[in-house]
Amino acid sequence: MDRFEGMSIFVATVETGSLTAASRRLNVPLPSVSRKLAELESHLGTRLLARSTRNLTLTDAGADYFQSCKRILDEVANAERMAAGEQSVPKGELVLTAPIVFGRLHVLPVVNDFLCRYPDIRIRMSLSDRNAHLLEDNIDVAVRIGALTDHSMMATRLGEVRTVVCGSPAYFEQHGVPNSPGDLVGRPCVSFYAWGPATSWTFGQGTKRRERAVEVRPRLSVNTAEAALDAAMAGVGITRVLSYQAARAVREGLLHVVLEAFEPEPRPVFLLYQGQGTLPLKMRTFLDFAAPRLRSRIKEASLTPMRRSKEPQDSG
Repeated sequence: MDRFEGMSIFVATVETGSLTAASRRLNVPLPSVSRKLAELESHLGTRLLARSTRNLTLTDAGADYFQSCKRILDEVANAERMAAGEQSVPKGELVLTAPIVFGRLHVLPVVNDFLCRYPDIRIRMSLSDRNAHLLEDNIDVAVRIGALTDHSMMATRLGEVRTVVCGSPAYFEQHGVPNSPGDLVGRPCVSFYAWGPATSWTFGQGTKRRERAVEVRPRLSVNTAEAALDAAMAGVGITRVLSYQAARAVREGLLHVVLEAFEPEPRPVFLLYQGQGTLPLKMRTFLDFAAPRLRSRIKEASLTPMRRSKEPQDSG
């Protein structure tokens, strides 16, 4: 059997999600696609795809093999471009994912500039606060906020963002400014529950920032940061979001940040990608272009904490 052809068909099937779609992409008859996959599985002596009436899913062996096939096919494509004298011209499609607000505010402007500079690149970008699996979801590069859990991927650190508590000037005039996390108990709050419990907020305490959970009373619980911020600006309650999400409202005086001395450890921001072997030219070019620009944007969007003269005492 032609293993290179089989690998190409296998990758196309996984990326498109069906045998029929792979047949259309490759302009290969559907029976041939099915037969070539069967031959490939027979040659390897293992199942690569679990087939059902509705979809195809990768087996564990198939997931590992898919990653290897992608790397091999990308290296072959790069070698062909280099032989044709196109080694300096990145081409093809990149699939990106990023958190919704961070993606809209910071990743999209970088992507727009990148596309203007490299007209032969196409980008498919998905904005979601769900941490997608790069291999299973066929994603090339992900912006990830928070500690990394998948250490099989390569990661480039871009900076960090804070978890801040903020409210409107009118809210603080009516309810007073909290001096410690304990002061939040019984106060009206707006809870953003996409990345944490709706009724429990975590704070840091002491020089080692030991975590402490405080029960809050949300008058409103929402699943997007924009909604939480809008409600907080309207005086519905105090809210807790990531610093870049509140940056504009804070700079415009619509929200004030409080309890800065009790914030938990900042969350790191990474560019995450599959990095085994030689990276495709299109991915290397994007990473080299995007990383310094995103670092700069994160730094510019940071909310500088107030100077702390001494470690605060939380009496709440």
